Amino acid sequence: MKVLVVDDERSIRDSLARLCELEGMEARSAPDGETAMGILGETSFDAVILDLRLPGMDGQALLEWMRAGGLRTPVVMISAHGEIDDAVRSLKAGADDYLVKPFDPAELLVRLRSCVETRRREDILEAESRTKGAPARLDGASPAMRELLSLVAKAAPESATVLITGESGTGKELVARDIHARSRRSGEAFVAVNLGALPESLAESELFGHEKGAFTGAESRRAGLFELAGPGSLFLDEIAEMPLQLQVKLLRVLQERKLRRLGGDRDIPVEARIIAATNRDLKAEVSAGRFREDLFYRLDVLRIRVPALRERREDIPLLAEAILKRIASRSGTSLRVLSPDAVGALRAYGFPGNVRELENILERAVILGADPEIGALDLGLPSSRRGAGEGTEKTVEEGAEAAELPLEAVEREAILKALERCGGNRTKAAKELGISRRTMLYRLKDYGIG
Repeated sequence: MKVLVVDDERSIRDSLARLCELEGMEARSAPDGETAMGILGETSFDAVILDLRLPGMDGQALLEWMRAGGLRTPVVMISAHGEIDDAVRSLKAGADDYLVKPFDPAELLVRLRSCVETRRREDILEAESRTKGAPARLDGASPAMRELLSLVAKAAPESATVLITGESGTGKELVARDIHARSRRSGEAFVAVNLGALPESLAESELFGHEKGAFTGAESRRAGLFELAGPGSLFLDEIAEMPLQLQVKLLRVLQERKLRRLGGDRDIPVEARIIAATNRDLKAEVSAGRFREDLFYRLDVLRIRVPALRERREDIPLLAEAILKRIASRSGTSLRVLSPDAVGALRAYGFPGNVRELENILERAVILGADPEIGALDLGLPSSRRGAGEGTEKTVEEGAEAAELPLEAVEREAILKALERCGGNRTKAAKELGISRRTMLYRLKDYGIG
C-alpha cells in the first residue's frame, strides 16, 4: 500500500511516514499543497494523510483540487483544531475520514486501512457490475496444456503487458484470469471487457471515463474501467476490434501510465496491468492498416498462445466431465455422463468453435436428451448425423477422417450445418458454434458462403 503524507511540520510528517513504513506500507511525504499536487499528478497512491492547515494552499483546497480533477484516492484529514465545521466541510468536500491531533497512531492506521478497503470494494463491485465474469479455471493435462500452464506460471509474477492469442472459444479469458490469480495482484480487481461487443460510440467513455457534460447525457462524472481496475488487472479481449482513434489513447496509457477522461483536463495515473487478447493475426492487421504498429509492439511483450481444442484432443473427456458437472450444478439437475461412443465422437470432431462450442453442444444434449447417459447421436455432431440422402449414420471412424481434413473444410462444413439448423439465422448459428457474430461474418466471407 502506498501512502502520501502531507503536513507542514517535519516531525509529524516524518513520524507518520515511519509509522506507515513500519506497517509495511510505502510512504512519501510533502510539506505543502503545491508539492503534493505535483506528486499526485505523477504517482498513484492508495491513500493520502492530509493536514488541514498548510502554508499557501491549505488541505481543504488540495482536497477540493483532487476531487475536482477526478482523483478518487481515499483521504484522511488531520488537524490540531477540533472545529466541527472544519470536519463537516472536509467530509462534504470528499474526505473519507477526519482525525483531530493528537490522535492514537493505531487508530489512524485502522481508519486508513478501512478507507482503502472500502474504496477497493466499491471499485471491484462497480467493475464487476459493468463487465462479465467467468470461472478462473483451466482444465487439461495434454502436452499442449502443460506448455500453456508453464507459460502462465512464468508470466504471472511479472508486471509486463501480456498478449494472449488463439482462436475464438479457446479460453483466452480463462488464461487471463489464471495469470491474475497467480500474480501479486490477485487480491485486487480483475476487470474484463470485450471490445468487440462494446459500441464504438461508448468505448472511450467506458474505458477511460468521462467528466460531467463531456457529451450529451453525461450528467455526472464516471470513472472508466482503467481506473476501476486500480492496481489489479485489466483484460482487453478482442483488442483487434479497438478503433484506431482509441488505439492512440491506449498507446499513450501504456507509454506514460496516465490517462485523461473524456472532457477532462488533468492526467490520472494508471496502475493496472494490461492483458490483451485477440483471435486475429495482429501483424496482418498492422499490414492492412487496421492496427497501429507501435501499439502492437507495446502489447507484444509477453505472448501466450492458447491451443485450439483439436490440438489437445486428450483433454476433451476431462473438459466434458467438468462442463457437465457445472451444468448439473447450475440447473439443479442430476449429473449426466457421456457414453464411450459419445466420447469417441467428440474426440473425432474438429471443433471450429473450440471449448465454447463444446459447452454449447453438451448443454444442448442435456436439455434435449432424456437418458442419464448421453450417446453420440444426442450430440448432434456432423459425424453422428445422417448423410444427406444416405439414410445411414456416419460412423465415428468416418468422423475421424473428416477431422483430418484441412481446418478450412471442417469449419466450412460446421458453419453450413449450423446455418441449416438455425434456418439461415447467422446470429443464432454463431451462438450455437460458440463464436461471435463478427467472427461468423468473417468466416462466411472467407469461405464464400452467401
